[in-house]
Amino acid sequence: MCALTAEQADEYYALIDRNREHLTRHGDYRALAASDYRTARAELLDDPGPSLRCGVLLHGALIGRVDLVAVNPPKYGFGYWLDHGATGHGYATAACRALIEYGATALGATDVFAGVTHGNGKSGAVLTRLGFKVAEVFETYTRHHLALVASPWAHPA
Repeated sequence: MCALTAEQADEYYALIDRNREHLTRHGDYRALAASDYRTARAELLDDPGPSLRCGVLLHGALIGRVDLVAVNPPKYGFGYWLDHGATGHGYATAACRALIEYGATALGATDVFAGVTHGNGKSGAVLTRLGFKVAEVFETYTRHHLALVASPWAHPA
């Protein structure tokens, strides 16, 4: 994993472009899938702080994205997606676990919330493997929650 910045705009846009159908299959990422190069690059130019925006790498190639969103620290939102060809290998689970652990130890995160659109069973399975529990069911998506034990050595960002 690495911070996802404007320096990766070309690779990031190519990832979006080849995954447009995959990103919208369940309605999750319609705005992202509709992005043109300029919009995608502009997003990466914005400093996400205090949130974290990370690229998921496999053998040096960008295969996805995982975000920890500072909604109301120490409570964070969470989102992720992978290239359609990279799903089913445990990469999402590993990347998500690493970012959540970083959030707990370095940022003092105590709670992480993620929403999964109904019908997106694979994303729900990732959250289940990570220990998330269903918190609330809405008309179009389910909110999941993971309670964390923050490190006593955590340093606020």
